[in-house]
Parts: sequence; structure tokens; C-alpha cells
Amino acid sequence: MTTDGFQLARVPNADIEVLRWPAEELRHFMLVYKFGLAEIGTKITILAEELAHRGRGNPIEHVNTRLKTVESLTAKAARIGCPQAFDAVRTRIRDIAGVRVVCSFVSDVYTVADMLTRQQDVTLLQTKDYIAQPKPNGYRSLHLIVEIPVFLSDRVVTVPVEVQLRTVAMDFWASLEHKIYYKYEEDVPAALHEELSAAAEDAARLDERMERLHAQIHGPRH
Repeated sequence: MTTDGFQLARVPNADIEVLRWPAEELRHFMLVYKFGLAEIGTKITILAEELAHRGRGNPIEHVNTRLKTVESLTAKAARIGCPQAFDAVRTRIRDIAGVRVVCSFVSDVYTVADMLTRQQDVTLLQTKDYIAQPKPNGYRSLHLIVEIPVFLSDRVVTVPVEVQLRTVAMDFWASLEHKIYYKYEEDVPAALHEELSAAAEDAARLDERMERLHAQIHGPRH
């Protein structure tokens, strides 16, 4: 299975019943997550522009956002044994809304993550540091689950959002890995597994080298 959580899941097998929620309720359910993405996106944009204004350079190369499709949500609910009910899905599936932040350097990944999670209205629920401890196949990225308030017309709801932070090199590797897994329908030959693992090590060494070069030219990050 691909480790890149931003890629859409395949359409579930025919024996998995697609979520059959009332259309209006489903639209409202997903709209709240869309608003959560907008809130996080605004925060990241402000951080990037503020750092650039202060002369520190923009540590963020680009940002992507996504909402799970109903098919992807159905597949995950079935995979983890989650009842197909709004409350259950809301409680157990925390990555319906996702943001990927691609940074220039590894140090930038941690800087942006720290700045984001120190904000008073952002609650950090979970951290998975696959940079410090890569997955067995070489996948590297910093995964956060954060919760943010969304102010609706009649109430305030807290929305969980998955934030993935990685370098350009990590992002390139993850994209290639996804394409290979998709092509081979997850039955990847052993030789390709080895090549992917070696490529992940190469990407990590490139990140380390570029960080050192940047420090030599501009001095250490503060």
C-alpha cells in the first residue's frame, strides 16, 4: 500500500457498500472539513509571508490540500472496521482533511511545524515523525494531526486536519513511490523495492548536503 496519504484511494471493491448518507447531510459534513482546510491554509500563508517579510526567506516551497472522496472514506471505514455513521467516522477518521506543506530544508519542516502548533487556537493531537524514524521502505515525512475551531453561523465546531510536512526531495520520492505502487497495483517486484529504498537514502543524503551548503552560505537557521 502506498505510504503517500494524499493520493486518492482506489474505488472500493464491489462487496464494500459505499457510504449511503443523505446528500444534504453529506455535503454539510464535508463542508465543515473544507472550512477547516481553509483555516489551516490561511495560517500557513500568513506564516510564509511573515517570514519572507522579516528577511528570513520563505521556507515553504508549495502547499497542497485535499478532502477525501466518499469512495476513499468508504474504503478506510471498511478497512479499520468503522461503522458507517457520521459520529463514528468523525471520531475515528482524522485525516478526512489534509494539507501537505513542502519545505526547502529539513530544519524548515520542524520550524514551520513548531510555529503552526504553538498558535493558541491550534491543538496538536498526534505527531508521527517519519523523518527521525523513517518507515521500513524509506518513506520520510512529518505527520501531524491538529484540531482547529471553525466558526459557523450557529456554533463552533472543532475540525481535525492532517498536516504533512516534508522536503522537496522527500516529496519527489513519495510521488515516485506512489506511481510505482499504482502501476503494479501494490504488487511491486522485490528489485524495485530495493531501488526505492536506496533512492530514499539518496534523497536523505541530498537533504543533509543541501542543508550544510545553505548554512555555509547564509549561516544557521534561527
